[in-house]
Amino acid sequence: MTPLNRRSFVVAAAGAAAAAVALNPHTASAIDREGTSKGGDDFADADKGFIAALTPGVVKNAKGQVIWDNDAYDFLKKDAPKSANKSLWRQSQLVSKQGLYKVADRIYQVRGLDLSNMTIIEGDTGIIVIDPLISAETAAAALKLFRTHRGDKKVTGLIYTHPHVDHFGGCRGVLPAGAEDGVPILAPDGFMEHAVSENVYAGTAMQRRSGYMYGATLPKSPAGQIGCGLGQTVSVGSIGLIPPTKDITETGQVETVDGVKFEFQMTPGTEAPAEMNFVLPDLRAVCMAENATHTMHNIITLRGAQVRDARQWARYLDESVVLFDGRVDVAFASHHWPTWGGDTIVELLEQQRDLYAYMHDQTLRMINAGMTGREIAEEIELPPTLAGVWANRGYYGSLSHNVKGIYQRYMGWFDGNPAHLWEHPPVEEAKRYVKAMGGRTATVAKAKVFARSGDLRFAVTLLNHVVFADPGHKAAKAELAELYVKLGQASENAVWRNFYLMGAQELREGVRDSPTSVTSADMLMALSVDQLIDSVAVRINGPRAWELNLRMDWSLPALGKVWHLTLRNGVLTYRSDTEKSPDAGVTLTMTKPQLLAMLGGKGLGDIKVEGDASLLSDLLGVVDKPDSAFAIVTP
Repeated sequence: MTPLNRRSFVVAAAGAAAAAVALNPHTASAIDREGTSKGGDDFADADKGFIAALTPGVVKNAKGQVIWDNDAYDFLKKDAPKSANKSLWRQSQLVSKQGLYKVADRIYQVRGLDLSNMTIIEGDTGIIVIDPLISAETAAAALKLFRTHRGDKKVTGLIYTHPHVDHFGGCRGVLPAGAEDGVPILAPDGFMEHAVSENVYAGTAMQRRSGYMYGATLPKSPAGQIGCGLGQTVSVGSIGLIPPTKDITETGQVETVDGVKFEFQMTPGTEAPAEMNFVLPDLRAVCMAENATHTMHNIITLRGAQVRDARQWARYLDESVVLFDGRVDVAFASHHWPTWGGDTIVELLEQQRDLYAYMHDQTLRMINAGMTGREIAEEIELPPTLAGVWANRGYYGSLSHNVKGIYQRYMGWFDGNPAHLWEHPPVEEAKRYVKAMGGRTATVAKAKVFARSGDLRFAVTLLNHVVFADPGHKAAKAELAELYVKLGQASENAVWRNFYLMGAQELREGVRDSPTSVTSADMLMALSVDQLIDSVAVRINGPRAWELNLRMDWSLPALGKVWHLTLRNGVLTYRSDTEKSPDAGVTLTMTKPQLLAMLGGKGLGDIKVEGDASLLSDLLGVVDKPDSAFAIVTP
């Protein structure tokens, strides 16, 4: 690949102009205003192997509802407007390309029909699908597009590279119920645990943030949602989960599926807690899952998740170089476009390796120099040899929030300043802050002064205090919304842009329901009984349960186990073995679907009850009702 012209990037200057151009001069430096929004070989690579697009690029569900509309991004074919960062606009132009592409002999991808890519490998008798998108509808449309141009081949294998929903949710679109019988389904060890647990324990909060992160209710337009850096957005169709039939447990493990040889590299703790790359030695191709893409990824995602290990991420990328150098001619991933040429692949892997290693090591160096996460985020700067690489730009992750995540991983929430040990909660702090500033009107006026001087960041801080102190203050809300729009439209980072613009939308229009949801019958059935009990435990209203002391058994003969539940001191705990307890106040004998129905509010139904059934009512009576966006439903 031709080296980038480093001069096409400029660090934003100080002052009012800089505030309008970049959120942070270290994380969102602008492309030269005289330059073009295109460059390098990325556009040629993104178009390479194109066969056909889905026309129109719209996918609907059985009710006729649109769950994916890639045509809504046709405005990206024009030059970047003033309402968007040119670098982010360029990324969105690349990512919005849609259709069926030939990657190499027997390897195809469908891109632009969901947040992620679906890769299809032609085997001896059928096709092996890798990462079947988010929704059954988009996956079915992608498979139909492939079959239209490559023949009506049956699915003879399915591979999940890791347990994020955009890599398994559409499985029912390629293997409808019953069609999975006899089909090998491969996934990294730990896949099932992580695929469902992430959406249970903090599911409601993650759902809310996810709507912000992907700009769920923003209009697709030059002034609104233009993508998310990793893809365009998320589809909103039906989500499924077919359990794997074969676990990949170690690097070097070799499996043959429909005549195609796969050699795996385990990469746990990188972009996902369970993740794997694989090489196709006979086809000289490597799948890098989501470990090496054409953007800086998230060490801490804004939707909420456990902090990822940047140190391990870098080490696994270095291992990838050792494992795959000289053996492959193309690298493809679960997002973005492929990279061709052995030397170029190594260059990409090494640049991304050094990116995550630099973030990790320099953050630790600055921590040990006494700096806090916020201070490090302001001070840290990538070396020009890394910052000038398109694939290292902060379109999805950002240097600013990533180093704060690394700080969090090692040091936690506390920055060591005693003043921050016992601060007032946001509303009470805001009221005192506004009072100290001379009242709401005076605080809004001061915020406008800072905004005119170019310090949008502090202006937003002041206005945020007014809105928290008085949610009905129209002038503060209007001014804050306007500044959010300015900050969002200047941002190179897509999810920062979406967060700012979603904030502005809600200030102006109120909260809208997000159309995204990861709840489905398949997902719920995939939860272990332990995870289901945990999902109840985290919703126990502690104070209401203080005086309760009860014991019950949940017996599931089909699983050969009995769960002994105890509610005491406002805490629900449990153990499991094979025998019922004589101390249980009530024993419920049931199937897993009956358990799900009971937790979903369907009552006891045909569940066998031995003992005092009112104890179940006592337990469920102190369980907070879940947000409607994350309710337990009957499969």
